[in-house]
Formats: sequence, C-alpha cells, structure tokens
Amino acid sequence: MFFLSVVHPVRLIRRVATAALLLHTAVPLWAAESASLPLSLPEAQRLAADRSPQLVAQDAVTRAAREMAVSAGQLPDPVLKLGIDNLPVTGSDSLSLTRDFMTQRRIGFAQELPREKKRKLKTERYERDAQRAQAQRQLALAGIQRDSALAWLERYYAQAMRTLLQQQLEETRLQAHDADIAFGAGRGAQANVFAARAALIELEDRLSQIERQARSAGLQLVRWIGADADRPLAGQAAWQSSTLDLPLSTGQLRQYPQLAVLAAQVDAAETEARLAQANTSADWTVEAAYQQRGPAFSNMVSIGVSIPLQWDQKNRQNREIAAKLALVEEARANYEDTLRTYEAEVRSLVNDWQTGKERAARYTTQLIPVAGQRSEAALTAYRIGKSDLASALAARRDEINTRIQALTLELETARLWAQLNYLTPDKAPANATETATTRPIFLKNHP
Repeated sequence: MFFLSVVHPVRLIRRVATAALLLHTAVPLWAAESASLPLSLPEAQRLAADRSPQLVAQDAVTRAAREMAVSAGQLPDPVLKLGIDNLPVTGSDSLSLTRDFMTQRRIGFAQELPREKKRKLKTERYERDAQRAQAQRQLALAGIQRDSALAWLERYYAQAMRTLLQQQLEETRLQAHDADIAFGAGRGAQANVFAARAALIELEDRLSQIERQARSAGLQLVRWIGADADRPLAGQAAWQSSTLDLPLSTGQLRQYPQLAVLAAQVDAAETEARLAQANTSADWTVEAAYQQRGPAFSNMVSIGVSIPLQWDQKNRQNREIAAKLALVEEARANYEDTLRTYEAEVRSLVNDWQTGKERAARYTTQLIPVAGQRSEAALTAYRIGKSDLASALAARRDEINTRIQALTLELETARLWAQLNYLTPDKAPANATETATTRPIFLKNHP
C-alpha cells in the first residue's frame, strides 16, 4: 500500500520561510566570497573582453557585411509596370478606355540581368569587408588584452611598492622609538632622534605617493573590468618569457591583426578594380508587357530588351577603372609603409624588453644583495656603537631605493612584455601563475 503524507499548512509555511531566509543569507555570503577571490591577470583579461563594447561592435559589422554579401549575389528585384497607352483626351472618345482601337491598358514587368561575374564580384567585395571586420576584431581584442594587462600590472607593482614601504615604515618607527628611549635614558644622541624622525617623515611622504599611484592604477583597471577591480590581485605576469617566436620574421609580422586589416583593405580595393573592369560589359534588361484593348479589338503582347550604350568608355568606364587601380596602388603603398614602420617598432620593443630583462637580472643577483649587505653592516655598526643611527638609516634608505628602482624597472619591462605579447590576441591567456603567495622577484629576498 502507498501512503501520502500531508504536511500541515503551518509547518509548510515555516519550512518555506526557513528556506527563503537561508537563501537570503547565502546570496550575500556568496557575493562577498566572490568579491574576495584573488584576481589573476588572465581572468582580468577575460573579464575585460567579456564586457567590451568594441568586440560587440565588430561582430555586428561582420554580420552586416556577410548579410550584404548574400544580398549582393542576387538578381535585382523585377519591376512591375502598369500603364495606359494612347488614351484619347479630345473628341467624342475622350477619356474612353474601350472605344479607340489604339487605347491599351498595359501590365508588364522588367528584369535587369547583371552578369554572373559581376554578382560574384559584388559578393566578394562584401566578403572582403567581413574579413576586414574580423581582422579589426582581432586587433581590438589584442588591444583589450594588452591595455587590461597594463592596468593590472600598474596596480600590481604599485601594491608591491606599497608593501615594501610599509615594511620599512614599521622598521623606522621602531628605530625612532628606540632612539627616543635611548636619548631619554642618556644613552643616545639627540641627533639620532632627529635622524629617525626625518627618515620616518620621508617614508610617509613616499608612501603617500605610492598610495596615489595605486589608486590611479585601480581606477584604470575599473575602466576595463568594472567592480572586479577591487578584488585582491594574485599571481605574477610571466614577463620574462613571451609567446612570440623570436627572432621575428617579416612573414610573421604580416599575420598580425594590424597588418591583416590593411591586407583586407588591399584585397577590397583589388576587388573594386575587377568590378570596374567588369562594368565595361553592359547589363541587359528584358521587358514583357500585356496590353488589353476594347472588346472589339484584339489584345497584344510586347517583348523588349534594353541595352545601355557605352558610347564613351574612354571618359567613363575607363576612367573609373583607372581610379580604382590608383586606389589599389594607394592601399598597397600604405600596407608596405605600415609594415616597415611596424617592423621597426616591434624590433625596438624586443630590444628594449630584452635589455630590461638583463638589467632586472642584474638588480636581482648583484645590486639588491650588495645594498642589503651594506644596510645590515651599517645597522650592526650602530648597534655595537661604532656608528650613528643616521648612517644606518641612510644605508637602509639606499637599500629601499634600490628595491624601488628594481620594482620600477620590472614594471617597465613588464609593460614592454605586454605590448609585445599581445600584438596578436591570446585566445586562452595563461601568462600568470595562479599562486596567491607569489611576489615580485625583488620582494622575495626581503624579510
């Protein structure tokens, strides 16, 4: 036997209310948890692409061109013709449609017959527009990935510099406190107190500048990804390696979106020139009409063909062909000039990026360790009474300056990397590690 359990209405209402309360509580918790998830560089780029109106616009242009390509390949619409021929306007038969044998009520149609070659060329012309729109979409996507990466990097390194200065600020506050105590107990000089306070003020001022840079970088990131820009950053851009196959060849550069757009313009201009040449052959128009006369007279049928007379091809069609060929020459010249400029700019970027990597490695392996050792030696000398606090603070300030310079250099090199790495769009960005504990290389050696 089967038994149906009936829930009491009051219990049912309580259960529904409890479920609604749990759902109402869970949604804000989920939203808060989502907002606190670390934001990696690939995710920032994905978010920027997802919310970009540029890509939507280029997709619309592509669809429009492809729709027009189908339309351009069809025959023109036939023309329906209605009329009255030879209608009397004077005499006893005035305005009569049936009494005069010449009066005819006419219905017919006309159909223009452009040559199949022309229709194919018109279709090809719009297909070239679609290809250009697709190349422009790729160019826009590469620009979005590059600019969102630059915004992410600016914020990432601003935060790294802020962390470094905050660490130093805490150390200096402790040193200033110790100097005050030592001076009060008669074990230290007043100069040490003033030196520590001056160093503290200087660090606070530098921290204010870095805070401003961090806020500005955050605002730039908001432009690309919206509210997700407030999330903490995770991972580190792989700015020391690139997806480019170096050294670059001219053939590789021709495949990049910026040049693909110009190549599509060249193809479109060439198609326009072929279409102008095809227009030297006139298109025919066929016509047929049925004429109805009065009951006493027979009805008639008319058939005709219209052929444009290109009596002045020298000054009309040939001039148009010459104009289209000149535009082809212009498009090719623009392409070659842009290729040379583009090649020079890219090779300059590669040179600057490789030089930046070399300098960054020098900071990591030589300058920062030496500055740290000098700072530690000066602090030790102060602790054992062989030096004053001002010398120790100056050495520590020099170390911080070296680390800040290293971070600035790393940021500049990462910017060059972003400009190079996203000359063409990365369909599946994976250029950042997903480890939230990763820090810039110039912070790894810092306690």
